[in-house]
Amino acid sequence: MRARILAALVLSLLALLLAAPLAWAESCPKTSLPAIQEEVMCLICGVPLVNAGGPQAEDQRDFIRARVDQCESKAQIKAALVDEYGPRVLAVPSKSGFDLAAYLVPIIVLGLALGAIIFGAIGWRRSREVDAAQQELSDRPAEADSRLDDDIEKYDL
Repeated sequence: MRARILAALVLSLLALLLAAPLAWAESCPKTSLPAIQEEVMCLICGVPLVNAGGPQAEDQRDFIRARVDQCESKAQIKAALVDEYGPRVLAVPSKSGFDLAAYLVPIIVLGLALGAIIFGAIGWRRSREVDAAQQELSDRPAEADSRLDDDIEKYDL
């Protein structure tokens, strides 16, 4: 009986030891340096951190690695980067305030260009129809014009 209790206790302890790393891994957000450095700029180089080299880029990478090791999420790390280096560190502008213009201006320009193309095509089509009608009138034979002139003279009083 004691052997069964001892075996059950050992198995329970073993199960807890195996489950603890799994539980810890699930509580830690799955964030990595490559996932973040594509969305962060090197302040000295002015390029995404993934393409940057030099001491400043390495300092930023070390900062990110330390936060990843502390199990912080991607959003928390980016917020910490903004606190540490300022908003210029983010490669993608925020979706509020003046930065919203980075999203709206291309959409507005695209809409205006599309409108100009549509109105230009409509105007071009109408001008071709008018040109075709004028061409048809000018292609009439000369005798039809003379007959018309004769008919007009007949009915003029």
